[in-house]
Amino acid sequence: MSIPKEWLSFLREQYPAGSRVKLREMKDPQDPVPPGTMGTLDHIDDAGHFHMKWDNGRTLSLVIGEDSFSVLPPEPTTMKLYMPLTADAFYFNEYGDMEDESYPLDGRELLSHQGDILAALVKNRMPEEAERGIMHWYDGNDSVDDKVKSVVFTVEEREGKLWGVAECQVVGTLTPEELSTLKEYITGQASDGWGEGFEQREIDIGDGDMYVHLWNFSDDWDIQTEEECFSPKMAEGLPELCYSVHESTGELIVIKRGECGYHQTDYSTDDKERNVELADHLNEKLGVDMWQRQAMEVGSICGWDVPGADPAKYLEPYNPKMGGMTLG
Repeated sequence: MSIPKEWLSFLREQYPAGSRVKLREMKDPQDPVPPGTMGTLDHIDDAGHFHMKWDNGRTLSLVIGEDSFSVLPPEPTTMKLYMPLTADAFYFNEYGDMEDESYPLDGRELLSHQGDILAALVKNRMPEEAERGIMHWYDGNDSVDDKVKSVVFTVEEREGKLWGVAECQVVGTLTPEELSTLKEYITGQASDGWGEGFEQREIDIGDGDMYVHLWNFSDDWDIQTEEECFSPKMAEGLPELCYSVHESTGELIVIKRGECGYHQTDYSTDDKERNVELADHLNEKLGVDMWQRQAMEVGSICGWDVPGADPAKYLEPYNPKMGGMTLG
């Protein structure tokens, strides 16, 4: 049975992956899922069938018009977008007067003021924002407005710094395009909208006042998801794969960027010296130099976030603590 694309789009928009489903009756004549069973929608295929992950472990799909069920929207999940936090502080001089010159504060220096900044952010929220936060001001009638139920500005300590955070309640999963649209909107609110008004409100810090910026002109400013901001960054300059020789067995092996261990290859011979020559030849064809190969070998054994997994480290002056690696 052919399903119109418009109908499929409507179904997928109304019932995103992660929606909870309660079964009333399944028409499967062989071994139906019992009535009353709850499950989670995995996806809707091109035929309009609801592919399920039932709580009892089964995976029988549902067919509209044949099976009877009700769909509950998925509960919102919290997604945090992080941005560098800065401030300008004005201190009282020895005469009790406020100095004209300001002192810049970064995320590390702002840690001791976390409570004051959070209280100021909460105080700055308007009554209209009680339900949806700054999404109340979003004027796009689109999927971002449908999926993002609320966004509020807050702060959080991570890696020894205080960060500005846009805490978002999201239903379903944002596509890359939707996430980009949301980031752009929050950036606008942090710089020209909500945040512009907030940074003009003084925060009493005892020996002076400070003005906190959710956004700044620095090239280092960015708005990122938790994974983008805090996940270990894979060393740059690494190829997709390279060839190496296993130290113990002498076989020719393949190392893939980002993966632990190695893969076997049909090119391997019973002669270790021949495999050494093959590794050099194949790497040369791939454009992989000796430093990239060594970094790949280190990454596959020790992890891709260690210094040795960065080929640039081997071009620096010799460091005896770096040592060498063998695949054994």
